[in-house]
Amino acid sequence: MPACHLEPKVKKAFVGAVGEELVRRHGKRKYYKPADVGRAASSRGYPVDIYCWDYCIFSTPEDFQSIHEAAGETCDYAAMKTEVLTDLATGGLFDWIDIDLSWLEWPDIDLSSLFDWFDFS
Repeated sequence: MPACHLEPKVKKAFVGAVGEELVRRHGKRKYYKPADVGRAASSRGYPVDIYCWDYCIFSTPEDFQSIHEAAGETCDYAAMKTEVLTDLATGGLFDWIDIDLSWLEWPDIDLSSLFDWFDFS
């Protein structure tokens, strides 16, 4: 697990802010390019050492792996994505979700309280 630990509340705000910025800049997409994710996080004032939390949600598993290999880091996409989804859900609702799904393919669960900025309809 990465050294870039974030409290669940902070992680929720971070993922929400970057997701909002990505949709504003690029529209709804299944996945975003890592450079776009980084620019969105930077524009919201977040430090580069925590971008990996957004890469595991908004980028493909292959892009996530490439980023970390290039940096000489070993981060587990599945573990990180599971942790983010668990932190975002109250009571562990996401424990059973296929973590290989894009964030737009999550089951039809009312996430309005998590992503007030995003219209899931």
